[in-house]
Amino acid sequence: MHATNTLAEADRLMTLCNSCRYCEGLCAVFPAMEMRREFLDGDLNYLANLCHSCGACYADCQFSPPHEFNVNVPKVMAQARSESYEAYAWPQALAPMFRQNGLKISIVAAVSVAVFIAGFVAWRDPAVLFGTHAGNFYRLMPHNTMVAIFGGAFLYAIFAMAMGVRAFWKDIGEPAKTFTEGPSLWQAMKDASSLRYLDGGGVGCMNESERPTDNRRIYHHFTFYGFMLCFASTSVATIYHYGFGWQAPYPVFSLPVILGTIGGIGLLIGPVGLLIAKSHRDPAMMDTSRTGMDVAFLVMLFLTSLTGLALLILRDTAAMGMLLAIHLGVVFALFVTMPYGKFVHGIYRFLALVRYAKEKRMLEEGEAGTA
Repeated sequence: MHATNTLAEADRLMTLCNSCRYCEGLCAVFPAMEMRREFLDGDLNYLANLCHSCGACYADCQFSPPHEFNVNVPKVMAQARSESYEAYAWPQALAPMFRQNGLKISIVAAVSVAVFIAGFVAWRDPAVLFGTHAGNFYRLMPHNTMVAIFGGAFLYAIFAMAMGVRAFWKDIGEPAKTFTEGPSLWQAMKDASSLRYLDGGGVGCMNESERPTDNRRIYHHFTFYGFMLCFASTSVATIYHYGFGWQAPYPVFSLPVILGTIGGIGLLIGPVGLLIAKSHRDPAMMDTSRTGMDVAFLVMLFLTSLTGLALLILRDTAAMGMLLAIHLGVVFALFVTMPYGKFVHGIYRFLALVRYAKEKRMLEEGEAGTA
């Protein structure tokens, strides 16, 4: 017995696919599947998060709809992934709230925080909110106050995601010592950074039709590396502030600004491209019941970048005060919603790649030992 109907259907499909094995060269899911004869819930959640949803198996399968076997691996794996985000979320009481209302909750949170910040500053001194301050953000909100509020939101997100990782790792039956295995971690990092399994076995991703393209992989790269560059920008700025006592605003050609600008451009291109690809994706391969947080995460990334770049361009004008309030509201909403949607998809997928790299290496070593 399985915990959900989706996992029961995933078990049926994996059993059928294990008998056929036509798609074993397309991605990591099918070789990982072949190492098993039965599928527990943890195994199915592992395989679902290992799936990159390239769609190649749907296009290649002779038993895909309208065949009576109704083998639709991309759709069922997408459903299982979405359910796993909710199943592993912490605290559990918050997870159902975001299932269909993720974008609304994110926007409401962003607007609420932005209005609070703008209202508080205007109540104290309207001239500060609408004045020009040569890009000095801390005239509106002291640095320590900003760190306390948004650092707290970020730490909450980190803790909630760590609890989710703990639940996922326990469910798939992996021991903690796997994290100390250098070869597995290194292989997973290479596979994740290149999106190796989003290529349909080498030809590309099937999205709106059977014609393969690399568009989704390219937009994923823009999004991932854009996010990492923005994170690097914030980290460098933190070192500047606490390590060297250098106060913001930083010059246009300083390292934090350069990293943030390049990363911000990536976070404009990537999320828009992924949203367009999602809107064009064949509905037969999609989990249409849980799109709220998928869309919300991409929209919040885009708005974070858009408001951040606008703030950089207009930081020496009277628009800075309102733009800062809006930007901080969006950042706060992004942090508090990260543990309940698409962001954890990247974490669980990386962990699945670590497990797959370990299993594959152990299998190869076993075969070499018997040769």
